[in-house]
Amino acid sequence: MSYLNANIPPIYCKIRREYLYDLRKHHGETEDCVVIGIASIPGRAILFHALLTNGAIYWRLPISAFIQGGSSGTVHQGQMEHPDLEDLELWNSFSYYPSVTTFDFLIGQRCKYLGKDKKFIHGEYLFTIDWAHPEPNILDTEHSEIPDQHKCAHVLALDNGFFAAQPNNRILWSIPSFTTSKHWPDYKVQTTEWNVENRSWQLEDTDDMFYNIDAKKNEKI
Repeated sequence: MSYLNANIPPIYCKIRREYLYDLRKHHGETEDCVVIGIASIPGRAILFHALLTNGAIYWRLPISAFIQGGSSGTVHQGQMEHPDLEDLELWNSFSYYPSVTTFDFLIGQRCKYLGKDKKFIHGEYLFTIDWAHPEPNILDTEHSEIPDQHKCAHVLALDNGFFAAQPNNRILWSIPSFTTSKHWPDYKVQTTEWNVENRSWQLEDTDDMFYNIDAKKNEKI
């Protein structure tokens, strides 16, 4: 679990040049870059770090700053031609402690997510960002470990040339050998904190390595 910054699988792509000039000029222009890491700050979108071909590193840009490779100097044309950040990422970072995982089963797999305009956006899996609280002596003021509030972010390369970071409950995966059902799920939000140590059992009072487990007596603690 990293603090603030975390490595990601490098993404060779293009950066929209207006983001290098605080959105003031060079709109519609791009240049090559490689995205090398993220910063996770509660209350802000996931922020990405990029190395440019002139040797400069530009820090903490949103996912909307980047597009996939294509013809040099122009923004990819097509669906969501100029998406807002909230079209690509639904939630801010959940804590200062991000975890980056590439789930082998999902590598190269296709999926679609439901956008805020109720239309499906198609893409391919890259990696996953998740969050947690580091340790009990730090006051937890975030939502990373509240079951019905926490979300992960699957980072996707979209068919329209952009990238997105979407949670599980907006995505449907397409794995031909397994995902044969066609309906939109009607599952309920997970609210239970699963705990196996607060049940009606206790260990026997012994130094035996292979100890017995006994039922607790019906008494209030």
